[in-house]
Amino acid sequence: MKKWITFDLDGTLMQNPFGKWVFPEVEELISQQLKQPYKSTEALVREHERRMKENRTVEAYDWDEMVRELIGELKLELAIDVEQLVLKHSAAPKIYLLEEAVIPVLKQLKVQGYSLATVTNGFYKYQYPVMKELGISEWFEEIVTPELAGCGKPNEQIFDGLRKSGEIVAHVGDRLDHDVYMANKTNVPSIFIYRQLPEALRALTPRERSTHADFAPLLRKKLVSEDPAANIDPLSESYIPTHVICTLDELAGCLE
Repeated sequence: MKKWITFDLDGTLMQNPFGKWVFPEVEELISQQLKQPYKSTEALVREHERRMKENRTVEAYDWDEMVRELIGELKLELAIDVEQLVLKHSAAPKIYLLEEAVIPVLKQLKVQGYSLATVTNGFYKYQYPVMKELGISEWFEEIVTPELAGCGKPNEQIFDGLRKSGEIVAHVGDRLDHDVYMANKTNVPSIFIYRQLPEALRALTPRERSTHADFAPLLRKKLVSEDPAANIDPLSESYIPTHVICTLDELAGCLE
């Protein structure tokens, strides 16, 4: 039976081209067709959030479909292929690894006998080109995405396919509402990467940080930034990670 370590991608291992390149180009194309400025990114994000609230966790990340729907609502004769825009912009410096340690850490985990998988809310067609260009696709045995799994995070059923071949010993991610919540709900150690960790907390172990009084306000602030409607008083244990790391180099010390 395999011992899986699962990773979120965006904000955890890599920067994708959506925010600074893909969405702005979509906005430019639509604005040109309308002959006036149009904030398509805001419209797309609103639709994404609506679908998430309705628990449509696969459809909420189908950007090609949402762009087509928006173009239809605007009654434009325009074809935009988001997948092709991702391919166009999947080059440095538009995309990059968030730490130099990413590949060395993945390599070391493989040497230690762990099986690695990504569990991401980005569709495969958007994520794989970025992973390949950055040189990390080869380190993962599985790339789990919503349209392949039939659900997206924080639905814990996204883990089901991996559990058929082994045990998930840790999940690493940068979001409390998706990564930490999902892992905690399934009794998987939740390793929260928080690169802005204050120096005073860096002296503590990853396990000690998660329950330290000085970290609680940071957790509340982070959760509200992810979900403004979240109840943070008191902060549910569902959103408290089992470990907090500030660099991937600390990950090995979290594995039992």
